[in-house]
Amino acid sequence: MTRKIIAVALVAAAFAVSACNTVSGAGDDLKSASQETKDAINK
Repeated sequence: MTRKIIAVALVAAAFAVSACNTVSGAGDDLKSASQETKDAINK
């Protein structure tokens, strides 16, 4: 029983970490897109 709980906790932690990386990447993409838009406007 304890092994199942540990396994579920590890899987949940893995999903949480991957979700954070995805959100971080999306934030970087938005930052890059906004910078490109700003540069295009200022030309």
